[in-house]
Amino acid sequence: MEKKIFIGFLKDKGQRFTKERAAILQKTLSYHGHFDPESLYLKIRETGLKASRASVYRTLNLLCECGLIDKVRKTEHGTIYEYTFGHKHHDHMLCIMCGNTIEFCSEDLERLHEGLCTKQNFRGVNHTFEIRGYCKKCQKKRR
Repeated sequence: MEKKIFIGFLKDKGQRFTKERAAILQKTLSYHGHFDPESLYLKIRETGLKASRASVYRTLNLLCECGLIDKVRKTEHGTIYEYTFGHKHHDHMLCIMCGNTIEFCSEDLERLHEGLCTKQNFRGVNHTFEIRGYCKKCQKKRR
């Protein structure tokens, strides 16, 4: 289904679905968590495909634009992405010491989102919420 969505999206933009884009899409959809462009690039290179880093970055931007993946956050090492299409919305807690990411779902937060939008007569389509702090392991190290 995702492949059809991406092909249709590219067609509407007057762009082609190349074998490089097919490989980037396939590897992106194989992630079951967060990933960065460099690890995706290396994973693609392992298959023997000659996709450039620039192709990976451009394709990731297109995948975000068509709604299959999201940019989760920017770190000192670059942008972190996540395959989100068809998955339940969730938010993140990020350990600022080790980089560990904890995903969580909150009905209260979803209701707050909807309530704030209603109050402001705003049509919200999504939100990003991230709590930064220290995970359990790093709290112990800080003592």
